[in-house]
Amino acid sequence: MSRTTVATIHLGALRHNLGRLRELAAPAQVMAVVKADAYGHGLERVARALDDEADAFAVAAIADGLRLRAAGHRQRIVVLSGPDADADIPEMQRLKLEAAIHHESQLALLAEAQPNRGRLRVWLKIDTGMHRLGFAPELARDIHARLASMPGVHPQIGLMTHFAESEVFDGKATAAQLARFHAATDGIDAPRSLSNSAGVLGWPDAKGQWVRTGGLLYGLSVVEGQPGGDLGFRPAMTLATRLVAINQVVAGERVGYNGTYTCPEDMRIGVAAIGYGDGYPRSAAAGTPVEVGGVRVPLVGRVSMDLITLDLRTAPDAKVGDRVVLWGESLPVETVAAQAGTISYDLTCGMTRRVLFVEDDS
Repeated sequence: MSRTTVATIHLGALRHNLGRLRELAAPAQVMAVVKADAYGHGLERVARALDDEADAFAVAAIADGLRLRAAGHRQRIVVLSGPDADADIPEMQRLKLEAAIHHESQLALLAEAQPNRGRLRVWLKIDTGMHRLGFAPELARDIHARLASMPGVHPQIGLMTHFAESEVFDGKATAAQLARFHAATDGIDAPRSLSNSAGVLGWPDAKGQWVRTGGLLYGLSVVEGQPGGDLGFRPAMTLATRLVAINQVVAGERVGYNGTYTCPEDMRIGVAAIGYGDGYPRSAAAGTPVEVGGVRVPLVGRVSMDLITLDLRTAPDAKVGDRVVLWGESLPVETVAAQAGTISYDLTCGMTRRVLFVEDDS
């Protein structure tokens, strides 16, 4: 069987989403987060679509910065994990990448940076409550002064933090993180970057001079129970395949591995060419919606490596060869993620190499 699973990336949607983020974040500049292969949408593809609009790109690793430079992009590029080894510093200088500095071990690496290679731009990351990466707030002034004294470090040192639950718009945690950040950085003359996608939506006082936006750039919701479309963003990915078989199964017969679904009546079971080998979640529960020829039908039985089975009783006109949409504009990926017990980011990042990626400009 030839594989028919296709992920269509909508370049116009990416540009629309960035434009909306610009409106919401103004007057702050927008750092487009393209880590994890642009949340599964394709690093070079997304960067090319946004090349004229993004003020900077943010990546997780130096290798991604290299890919962007090799593709011809000249924007500022921030490596959110910063340097890990001695060799990283000259490579970041060569590529004109910027480093998030979050740990004492990185300061020793920076102290050896040679200014004749180009002074390295850095962002001092402060841990205001996420407790993952960053310096304690009470150390911020001292670390900033140490960075400023290093001859290989650019004099404009950015300040950043990361919110743990900014999608809770009336919560206390983000307000507390904001207060800690302001107290730790008050009086330091430096650009600030605080907000992620949810911060842009729900915390207008957290804009700073730069926002770092990932999920909403791809139309992926950051608010539980609301798909990105409800927030004015368009999904940048449509995942689709074809119906490859329709079987008449009698009442009482079981479907799929371990027979987890029993047919309540004589019924047609559709088989679509997609499975966890393509990145469709094996954890998707029975009843997860799928579109067949524009009609929603429920998933039944277990997701297998190559195939899923569908209850076609609500789609009596379905035929072999019909287009099957797993997620897209008419079927939000957030809906599927909820049925699979995960988040939309997990699904788009999980596409495998056998999925065919195509682009359109819509």
